[in-house]
Parts: sequence; C-alpha cells; structure tokens
Amino acid sequence: MFYISFWIPTAVLTAALVIRLPGIIRLWRDPLLRAVGGLLLLACAVFVFCTPSTIARVNRLTGVPNFSAPWCYSLITAFCGSCLLLLVTWRNGPYDRSAATRRATRWVVSAYSGVIVALWVLFLLADAREERVRDLDTYYATTPFMREEILLYLVAHAVACVLTFRLIRDWVRAAGLDAWLRRGLKLLGAGYVLNLLFGAAKLTAVVARWSGRDLDWLSTDLAPPVAALSAILIAAGFVLPHAGQYLHDRRRVRRAHRELRPLYRVLCAASGEGVPFALRATPELRLTRRETFIRDVLLTLARHIDTGLGSRAYDAALGLGHPPERARALAVAVAVLDAVETRACMPSPAGPGGAPDPACLLHGIGAVSRALRRPADVAAVRAAAVPAESVTGPRVRVTD
Repeated sequence: MFYISFWIPTAVLTAALVIRLPGIIRLWRDPLLRAVGGLLLLACAVFVFCTPSTIARVNRLTGVPNFSAPWCYSLITAFCGSCLLLLVTWRNGPYDRSAATRRATRWVVSAYSGVIVALWVLFLLADAREERVRDLDTYYATTPFMREEILLYLVAHAVACVLTFRLIRDWVRAAGLDAWLRRGLKLLGAGYVLNLLFGAAKLTAVVARWSGRDLDWLSTDLAPPVAALSAILIAAGFVLPHAGQYLHDRRRVRRAHRELRPLYRVLCAASGEGVPFALRATPELRLTRRETFIRDVLLTLARHIDTGLGSRAYDAALGLGHPPERARALAVAVAVLDAVETRACMPSPAGPGGAPDPACLLHGIGAVSRALRRPADVAAVRAAAVPAESVTGPRVRVTD
C-alpha cells in the first residue's frame, strides 16, 4: 500500500514557512504576506495534529475520547476557508476594498466560522466513547450527530476545494501573469485537485457504510497519502513564485557580473588595480563595485578616446555585416582598447577626433564587455578602421 508519513508534508510546509518568514517579518504590514504565513502555519498544524500519534496524545491529555476529532475537523475547515480567503485577497490585491471583495470575505469568514461552531456542538451531542485513532470517519459514520459532523466537515472541505480550484483556474488563464506566479498557481491547482480526491475518498467510504458496505480502505489507506501529496504541492505552489523570482534575480545579477569580466580585465590592466575581493559581499554588491570601477576608469580614459576612430570603427563594423547595436558596441571596444594603448605609450590629450561625451562612453558597458568576448571580431573591425601601419603601442590581450 502506498504510504507517505504525515511528517513529510509537515517538514515541507515548515520549510515553506521558513523560506517566506524573512519577507513576512520585513514587510509585516503587508496583509497578504501575513495571510500566507498564517495559512502555512495552519497547514503545519493540520498535519501535526492529524498524525495518529498526536491524536492519541491529545485524547489522553484532555481526558476526552476522540477529542481530536472536532479539533482536527476544525483545523481542516479553517485551513480550507483560509485558502479560499487568501485566493480572493491575492487575486484582487490586499488593499482592494470593493463591495464584491468585502462581500466574498464576509461570506467565507461567516460560513466557515459557523461550520467550526457546528462541529463542536455536534460532537457534544454525539455519543463517541470509544477512541478511534485511524478510522473514526468510517467507524462513526452511522452514529447520530457524529454522522452529521463527519458529513459537514467533508462537504465544507469539498466546497472550499471546488471554489478555490475555480479561482485558480480562472486566474491561470488570465493574460499578463508572471511566469513564476503561473507555475505556482498550477501547482496549487494540482494540490487542490488532490484535495478533492481526498474528500471524495473519505465521502465514498462514509456513504458505503450507510449502505452496509465496507470501503474503509478508501478512508484509511488512500486518503492519507493523497492528503500528504496535496500538502506538498500546495506548499510548493505558495513558495515557487517567491523562490523562483529570487533565484531568477540572483542568476541575472551573477550573469551581469560575469558579462563585465572582459572589460573589467582590460581596465584592470590599464589602471594597475582592481576591486578588492570581499568574501562576504553579496552578488548585488559585487556587481555594483565592478560597475563602479569600470565607470571610474573609463572616465579617466575619456581624454584619450579618439571619437574619429570610434566613428570609423562603427562604419567598419556595419560594413562587416554586424547589426547596429553590435556595431556600436564593437566600435566602443575598439576605441577603449586604443585609448588604453595610447595612455600606456604617452599620456596625452584626446585623439584627433576630440574627447567624447562621458555619458555616451558609459552607456552600454555590458554590451561593450560582451563584444570583447570575441577578440577576433574586435580585431577585424579595428583592422578595417585603422591602417595596420598606424597602429602603434602594445596590444592589450582580451580574455574572458
């Protein structure tokens, strides 16, 4: 029989909560983040208290046989209502105050609060003296008041899952969604489909008891692992948009840092210094320091830039078949290499074309650095722009 320990989804949900916790603490006033944190905490509570060992322990501590039944049913119902409420708030925005949003919020809060109250009232009216840790739903399926309690929580669970799935489905179909948000919503949708399967298995087993048949395995063997898989998918769905965007931003920063390496090495060789390495510096800080160093050195090279050479190099690059953006980057690369060599040979004012505008020189340093990754292209443009006999001074070797 397929089995998943309830402690596995508990660990996944806890990890999801830990991942979201820094953002929740930092932006505590954001009601949406608080709602996500509360929902994940409630989901953890569901799986902690619905574990058979915890059920038995709670019953012993309270001294009431099957006290865990209304307690677990209440947690499940509160979780379902919170999911529905969060989806309404998430989709419409945390600060939406429209009449439709307020009406939906009031309906969810009042309906699921009423269900929780009814669960406890029915338990007090029922006669459930024999403790059942694993098969309470089917064992008491025909017991007065317990029968109604079990049916009530299953129906409330199913209604919340259907409504939440419909909200997610409609939202996924909307245009203009962030890719990570769309993936997270798809995982949430899959999780709620499994939640519906959990409820269907439980309800089928209960109805079978009403007709005198024994399908208890649906409730005791099939439903628990389905619920565990559902929780894992739901946790992943809530975390993926945040974690995916975070990793995407990290990858973008690191890629930008690597792209600047060729130009950085050229300017390090020209200035005789570089950015000191800091082990604990964040990727964003390293990128900022590298960009600042490149811009500072380029400003010192500005008076050695020959704008006439840059114009000829641009025309030469176009003549060699490069598109305009690529040709512009190659032209600046040629001009920078020429300025480095000129300053190394004889510090002097700008070349015959005059000093360039610093703003133009500093624009697009990423594209210039990418152009330097192809030394052959830079050499070809330079050869076409400058006669071989007029190129003097040491060559600067460009490596990636």
